Amino acid sequence: MSVPAPRSHPDHAPDSHDLGSFGYGQQLRRNVGPFASFAAGFSFVSILTTVFQLFGLGFSFGGAGFFWTWPTVFAGQLLVALCFAELAARYPISGAVFQWSSRLAGTDVGWFTGWVMVIGQVLTVATAAIALQAVLPTIWSGFQLVGGSGADSSPVSATGAQNAVVLGVLLLVVTTVVNAVGVRLMAVITSAGVVVEIIGVAVLVVALFGHAERNPSVVLTSQGAGEGNYLGLWLASSLMAAYVMVGFDSAGELSEETRAPRATTPRTILRALVLSGVGGALLLVGGVVAAPSLTDGSLAGGGLAYVLTARLGDVGGRLLLVCVAIAVVVCTLAVQTSGSRMVYSMAREKAFPFADLLGRVSPRTGTPIGAAVLVGLGAAIALAVNWDQSAVFTALASLCIAMLYLAYLGVTLPLLVRRLRGELPTGGTDEFGKPLFSLGRWGVPVNVLAVVYQTVMVVNLAWPRASVYDLTDGTWWLQYSALLFIAATLVVGALVHRRNRSRHGGKIVLGQLLVSAPQRTTPVEEPA
Repeated sequence: MSVPAPRSHPDHAPDSHDLGSFGYGQQLRRNVGPFASFAAGFSFVSILTTVFQLFGLGFSFGGAGFFWTWPTVFAGQLLVALCFAELAARYPISGAVFQWSSRLAGTDVGWFTGWVMVIGQVLTVATAAIALQAVLPTIWSGFQLVGGSGADSSPVSATGAQNAVVLGVLLLVVTTVVNAVGVRLMAVITSAGVVVEIIGVAVLVVALFGHAERNPSVVLTSQGAGEGNYLGLWLASSLMAAYVMVGFDSAGELSEETRAPRATTPRTILRALVLSGVGGALLLVGGVVAAPSLTDGSLAGGGLAYVLTARLGDVGGRLLLVCVAIAVVVCTLAVQTSGSRMVYSMAREKAFPFADLLGRVSPRTGTPIGAAVLVGLGAAIALAVNWDQSAVFTALASLCIAMLYLAYLGVTLPLLVRRLRGELPTGGTDEFGKPLFSLGRWGVPVNVLAVVYQTVMVVNLAWPRASVYDLTDGTWWLQYSALLFIAATLVVGALVHRRNRSRHGGKIVLGQLLVSAPQRTTPVEEPA
């Protein structure tokens, strides 16, 4: 496989030479600027997409008090993001989670971390794409392609579930094409989409608080909560916040395509999470205070879309739902891009099946087309599960969160071990001569708390709740599907990893396969 040399453009050469110090030639094109880097993480989190998608789920369990799961999860994920920012400054390489884990704990641990992350990302692409069903038919009944405009469009109905597959697959075709065309187009679309989403969130928050039915202090109550022990209900409702606040590490996945990544990426990781946390909190409170009722079941069933149409009318509500639809598209694009970079990073080490195809960068577009197609195809297959049995897909959508948290733990736990041993690299400067982002003396306590938080959340997310994983109310394997799926993922991963090692001569040595590869220069485009 031929590898392009570092680009000759003066703004790109230092970054390319820096990448070369890790043993990699500059294959991907550095067309991502600071805002596009931030947009990659913010659009993966995509509070409009995920809050609209799962508000009803969270409220159905915890009632108004489920709001407090948001700041709890935000605080925990901020600890994780701080650890990631520190690593992003020191290892600005695509496939960040795989690369970080491999360099901290060895390539065997790193491989399993990357494998779990890839599977989780593929499922997340599917769950993002399926969110179109919660938005488009509400905007215009003509988007209900299965059964006609008069059919039930609820995602849990038969016609709604099938239509969700059709809309989701169509969206995946579009996002796969965009990913294949080039990172510059992806950066432009995500940047524009994030601007629309931020404006939409601001307008929506003002609209919701402008139509307040009750005081914000209602979040101190459990009005609208389900039946049973409230602590258990509250923990179940945290699935919503946990699902929303992931993906801020996407800026790290694009490190090899970002200008001045050591300086840029740590900041954009943190900004993406912080802005998402603030905006999402305001949306949650606004939805609770503006809802016509907290106890008649409408808010749990219809979520924020119900509040919008009830308070702003059909025209105003639909205009804001257009912003949500744009956010869904951009979110799906961002998650697929992130997943394709993870696959590419692993494949170029000969650590993934069909490595020659998936680890190849198109000299024409500067993108790993094979990896993008694989992630899109995998998400489409996951979507297809929803055709006849939406309960199965709900279980898959829930467990993908546990998969991502487990992969994150594969980074923060080895980081803590290395930190306690005093083996973490210190010092160094970024592309502008400033000290690299560092937690300094706060490193150990932040890292410890991050690991404790993630461990608790993995247990909470994978806990076999029938009300989350078994909507059929009687299928045992659905109830335990999170544990079964994670176990199956690890078993299949072990077989794949063993086969790859036997075919490619044993242990993975990061970067060594590309060090002596032939070089050539490709054109440079200006960054978005």
